[in-house]
Amino acid sequence: MTWLITGGAGYIGAHVVHALRAAGEQALVYDDLSTGIAGRVPSGVELVVGSTLDRALLERTLAGRSVTGVIHLAAKKQVGESVARPLHYYRENVEGLRVLLDAVTEAGVRAFVFSSSAAVYGMPDVELVTEDTPCLPVSPYGETKLAGEWLVRATGRATGLATASLRYFNVAGAASPALADTGVYNIVPMVLERLTAGDAPRIFGADYPTPDGTCVRDYIHVADLAEAHVAIAQRLAGAAPGTDLTLNIGRGVGVSVREMIDTIARETGLDVPATVHDRRPGDPPRVVASADRIAAELGWSAKRDVAEMVSSAWAGWPHT
Repeated sequence: MTWLITGGAGYIGAHVVHALRAAGEQALVYDDLSTGIAGRVPSGVELVVGSTLDRALLERTLAGRSVTGVIHLAAKKQVGESVARPLHYYRENVEGLRVLLDAVTEAGVRAFVFSSSAAVYGMPDVELVTEDTPCLPVSPYGETKLAGEWLVRATGRATGLATASLRYFNVAGAASPALADTGVYNIVPMVLERLTAGDAPRIFGADYPTPDGTCVRDYIHVADLAEAHVAIAQRLAGAAPGTDLTLNIGRGVGVSVREMIDTIARETGLDVPATVHDRRPGDPPRVVASADRIAAELGWSAKRDVAEMVSSAWAGWPHT
């Protein structure tokens, strides 16, 4: 199959493209380069620069390159920004998806993979979050991801498009230094930025009902995440029309913020004691995935641990 990867020049998207190519799949990248980097796209892979809101360009891209499957990662993804700019997030994440699905179904594409998020769950009060845990998002970003899942599922039912929605948990690490996360939005780059500047890492809330008082999250290496995309792409390639899967992508292992900061200190040799600040609104105490369904459906499980996430992120960090 030939896979169109929207957002394929981004941090996660580029890893997916490289993993697809390594698995022998054909890939084409579609990215507006608002946050993506053209240099991340592998040699020999075409890059089409454009927005998912550009229906005419999508039609030309799909028709002219015999695309048979789409992996849709292009989206705005900052929770805080979504609170301040909800209309922008709904336009980019929901309307952009609607336009893309309209073009995809008209072009006769057979399979569609949607990049969702654990943000759809909101603040679940459970030990392990399964795909059947109620979805109660607490930010416009999470709402757009849940609405996206609904739209993808409904389109598949109506048209026979085989679909999957992948709910990512906390992504970290890099498969190579050239593909490292350049945005300072997630815990590992945020802590690395402060440590390399000689500043103390910050912990937002140390009075949660968790073993050490800090929030507990499920961290997944981006290379594992990319390999999960290959597995689902290959599954959908031979799936019956209308197939629909919703899958968590995580390790099923909880790591606290303090444990993550301690791991970063060990891997980098930069040990500046963290400072504790007030809780941030909307941070649940614990969000850890159940990864049972994806193991049963695809035979996939994560291979890399937190130390590998940190060391690989540090290898690509501009610290020398």
